Parts: sequence; structure tokens; C-alpha cells
Amino acid sequence: MASNAFGIDLGTNNIKIYSRSDDRILVEKNMIAIENKNVLFAYGNSAFEMYEKAPGNIHISYPLSYGVIADIKNMETLVRYFISDLQKGNSKPADFFIAVPTDVTEVEKRAFYDLIKDANVKAKKIMVVEKAVADGLGLDIDVKNSQGVLVVDVGYETTEISILSLGGIVLSRLIKTGGLKFDEAIRAAVRKEFSLIIGGKTSETVKISLRDLEQQGIGAIVYGRDIVTGLPIEREIPTKLVVECLEEHFNTIIDNVKVILERTPPELAADIYRHGIYLTGGASQISHLADRLASGTGLKVNVAENPLASVVMGLAKIIKDDNYKSVAYAIEGMSR
Repeated sequence: MASNAFGIDLGTNNIKIYSRSDDRILVEKNMIAIENKNVLFAYGNSAFEMYEKAPGNIHISYPLSYGVIADIKNMETLVRYFISDLQKGNSKPADFFIAVPTDVTEVEKRAFYDLIKDANVKAKKIMVVEKAVADGLGLDIDVKNSQGVLVVDVGYETTEISILSLGGIVLSRLIKTGGLKFDEAIRAAVRKEFSLIIGGKTSETVKISLRDLEQQGIGAIVYGRDIVTGLPIEREIPTKLVVECLEEHFNTIIDNVKVILERTPPELAADIYRHGIYLTGGASQISHLADRLASGTGLKVNVAENPLASVVMGLAKIIKDDNYKSVAYAIEGMSR
């Protein structure tokens, strides 16, 4: 087995990279800060620290948008630097396994391949793995057998709903609802209810701490700008308001899961009824989503232990276990 191999899961919000040589997973913000249009200022978590605080000459952005690569040049830079960090600057030829969403065009899939090829990371072999299949493996499901499995991966900008069987994807649906929509809903509700403008990071913090706040029976303390006076103020936001504003987006996810279930062949539907839904993805941890999904579909919901890393853990399994090599494939006309 090649000792030098990497598994890459490019998320809109976080990039997750598995390194075979030291058997570890790197999780960093998928962000880049560029100074004066062409100088790399910061990347990863340090770029996120500056987000919404940087002066005009420093542009901070996510190179991915809705699961596909929007800015290939910056994404190449990020991949090159992260791989270099993992190799401690000692660049060696390596095999790369990259997870791609199923419901994207062939051109968009090819962009993931080109990204690794052109990122100057000495790629010997580039293999593509359907993201949902890697998800299943990361959740400890044997995706190569004939039982039907329903995986709901709630990411930052998209939710991917997939039905797996025999190492492949029977049905898949990608919707533009995820953690970002949850954040925006919280910001809009706070603005409407309290005439208060809060930042994206603040709304994300409220979203992440919602479960703890509910358990303690306290509201979320936020800082923002009062629309009326224009001055910075502190406010306590009741958790009930946050839960109510998220309801609409939860329903969107549930409705799309139902659409997939309606199109599922009966034999696979019977498997899904027995095993339930597997819920994963960074934004799936939000309070009430699993309960709403269970009550909305009438199915048991299995929540991933490490939802943020389930795809990259699946890629690690493919790299380490020859049994699962067959689920990775080279893009036609591009094998080297």
C-alpha cells in the first residue's frame, strides 16, 4: 500500500485532509485572505479569524460555493499550502483521493480533478470518490453490500441526500440549504425582532451553542449594532426565537428527504425503514434537526459521532483497506 496518500474532502466551510503517512486528519477553515489582490496574507483558520474584520485591501473569501469550485486559483493555493503543512515542507509524490458531490455536472467534477493536477503537489494518481459513498464508509456502513442506506449530509451551503447500495448511488439530490441558511435565518430574526444587526460569526456561535443554552435555560448574549441609534449594544436573544426561525429550513430538508423516499424502489425502502436515516455533515449537529427529521419522516435517525469528518474518515478507509478500492475511480480520459 502506498504510504504516501491523501484523502481530501473539500467543504465550502471546512477543508478536511487525511494523510496516510502519519495517519491524521487536518480540519481547517476553507478560507483564504489575499492582500492587494495577489499576495497571500493568511489561509485556513487564521484567515477565518480576520473574517468580517479586515481592512479594504485584504480580501477574504471561500474558494468553494455551493459545493463546487468557484475560484480555482485560490483553491489550488490552499491545497498546495495545506499539503505542504502536512508534509512539513518535504514534498514527495503521493496518491490523491478526492470526494466529489454526486449531483454536479461532469465539468464541475473534472474541476476537482484539475485542481489536484494543477496544484503542484506531485500527484502520482488522482482518484475520485462519490462523496455520499465516502460518507457511508465513514459512518461504518458496509456500502458494498446490497442493503439500501439513506444518508443525509447537511453541509455549510448544501445538503446532499443520497441512497446507497452495492457501492454506488441509487438516488441523490443536492439542495441549497445548510448551515449558512441557518445563520442567515438567525440574523434576519434578530434584526426583525430587536432592530439589531449582528455578524455572520455571531449568528454561527448562537447556532452552535443553541443546545447548551436550552439545557441551561438561558438566552444567547449577542453584540451588534442597533439599527435605530447606530451604536453597538449587547442583547439577550431568547432560544425560542432561534428555534422558530430555523423551522422553515428544517422543513425544506424534510420535504426533500420525502421526495427521495417516494422515488426509492420498494426493496430498498424496506431496508431504509429497518435501518433508518444516517444524519451527518457539519451543520447536522444543530439542536432539534434530528428530532424534526425523525418526526417528519417517521424513521429512526442515526446521528454520526463525528459528523464533520465522516467523509474524510471514509476516504481514509478507502486508502487503508484494499477491499474498498473499487469505489474510487479515475475520471475518463484522465488516468495517468
